[in-house]
Amino acid sequence: METAGEMLARLRERRPMIHAITNVVTANDVANLLLACGARPIMASAPEESEEITALADGLVLNLGTPNLQTISAMFLSGKKANALGLPVVLDPVGVGASRLRRETAARLLREVRFSVIRGNISEIRALAQGSGCPGVDADTAQQVTEETVGEALELVGRFARHTGAVVAVSGALDLVSDGSQARVVRNGRAEMALVTGTGCQLSALIGAFASVHKGQMLDAVSAAVAAMGLAGELAWNRMTPGDGNATYRTGIIDAVFTMTPQVLEKGARVESR
Repeated sequence: METAGEMLARLRERRPMIHAITNVVTANDVANLLLACGARPIMASAPEESEEITALADGLVLNLGTPNLQTISAMFLSGKKANALGLPVVLDPVGVGASRLRRETAARLLREVRFSVIRGNISEIRALAQGSGCPGVDADTAQQVTEETVGEALELVGRFARHTGAVVAVSGALDLVSDGSQARVVRNGRAEMALVTGTGCQLSALIGAFASVHKGQMLDAVSAAVAAMGLAGELAWNRMTPGDGNATYRTGIIDAVFTMTPQVLEKGARVESR
């Protein structure tokens, strides 16, 4: 069984190509984060080419952040193509409870595409699992996972993982990862990461990169990616100087992934098995 550091080393050795149909707000940062971790990004949202591009890739990430009829069509075509080729597929249901279009698209994707990983905040995962609404892309404060509620949240995540057959990852103050039989609690990250738009989208892409080269260790691969992203947030924050703002922090997070060594990840990852 590979460690988190060994997984990062193999990712950089393999340099997987990740097809990301992501949202327009964060596409550039997602591409740069993939480059920083050692992967190769490719982004194609036109239905006319999405299957062809997916066939070139090692993994697929579908993000509902700014859905429209064209990108939704491309998601279904790419998802089914990835399934046919045996590629890992990651779903990021951004703001899934915010509109009927997002809810219906997510529900249909879950019916028609087999996902390897589903990653969202607790509000998004709860909305998918229970059909409840959430106001937008940020987790409802009342739903945040705490040390007091982690057991209840893990039960929800585990049930959803068993229902979907996917590894489910919840990001927040505490990060949770479950395949329905085993679970991990990841305690890396900084609250200030919420000041940077797109860290969740970047995490989903990072998960796609790790998953693409560690298909047989999906739970641990997802946990390693979650730890790496959180650790990058910690390292970048520690490098901030007076006068720096969230734009500096945004760049710092990507830089921290770029400069992260397997040894740094191995030492800094705080992952607890449950």
